[in-house]
Amino acid sequence: MRLALLVSLFVFASAVPAQEAPRRPRAREAGVVVGTLPTGPNNAITDVRGVLVGHATLIRGDDVRTGVTAVLPHGGNLFREKVPGAVFVGNGFGKLMGSTQVNELGEIETPILLTSTLNVPRVADALLDYMLSLPGNEDVRSINPLVAETNDGRLNDIRGRHVGRDEVFEAIRGARGGPVQEGCVGAGTGTIAFGFKAGIGTSSRVVPAGYTVGVLLQANFGGDLRINGVPVARELKRSPSAAPADGSVIVVIATDAPLTHRNLRRMAARAMLGLGRTGAAGSNGSGDYAIAFSVARNGRPVPNASMSPLFLAVIEATEEAVYNALFRATTMTGNGRTVEALPIEETLEILRRHRALASGR
Repeated sequence: MRLALLVSLFVFASAVPAQEAPRRPRAREAGVVVGTLPTGPNNAITDVRGVLVGHATLIRGDDVRTGVTAVLPHGGNLFREKVPGAVFVGNGFGKLMGSTQVNELGEIETPILLTSTLNVPRVADALLDYMLSLPGNEDVRSINPLVAETNDGRLNDIRGRHVGRDEVFEAIRGARGGPVQEGCVGAGTGTIAFGFKAGIGTSSRVVPAGYTVGVLLQANFGGDLRINGVPVARELKRSPSAAPADGSVIVVIATDAPLTHRNLRRMAARAMLGLGRTGAAGSNGSGDYAIAFSVARNGRPVPNASMSPLFLAVIEATEEAVYNALFRATTMTGNGRTVEALPIEETLEILRRHRALASGR
């Protein structure tokens, strides 16, 4: 048994360096400034007070490239301290467990977990184990686990359904505030966008009223990549037909603005406009979902007439989160295939020619 454990650890350890590379910058670090609103201090979903993010990453052998990402609206017992929430469906070719109850009751009562398509039931079952084990939940007889997915089957042995209870507990218990890991990590370990290696991306915005909006997404979709309006894919000689159009994206939106379920759903809808700015295709086979929640415990709800800055914040943060997923991801081989990372220097040179970088870059 000890020998088997040592062999397993060796396989995992030897697989990781093959995927590693020198640190790649985030989009903004490289001079790609999106929109007009300022970011929060970490330019991440965790800029919204109390929000935590955790990952569990599985890289094993030649064909396991998957994981799970947890977004916690707060670090307490979410079943006892639910948060207002909403789900918007851009295109419903996906498996978002728990979405109907969220929209019926306007509440989220578990961490939000992102994973691989065929792993949704196993991840949900593990999430139930976690929630039922929390002090105060001893008499609970119904819980609505919120679990979303994209399909990582090109680089990952998706039929193996490798994410289980250990990984779910690791992601939730390891969730932290502050800077967020991006790229080939957690639920983004095996994902692809615009034909390039992608993964997890995050960004945030602060609106004039002082509220913060944060976005985290799992990028795994196709289209014609544009960055700050520049047709990067075409200039890289990567036509839309060369990048598989089908795929999915899960966008998680957090805010500290006091919002009703209805206005959270309206915010979630604006994520699709942010995706559109990047050239996303929203194809027939794409599961495009946005999940929005508010951490505000009290306060008068923001009126309809004051929602526009929050809408803009979602659009800008979603767009930048896609770029961060691409910039931070590294080339990966798995399942007999290699998917190249976005070539950053070539991309930046294209953006310079179009004067689409921050001044001085």
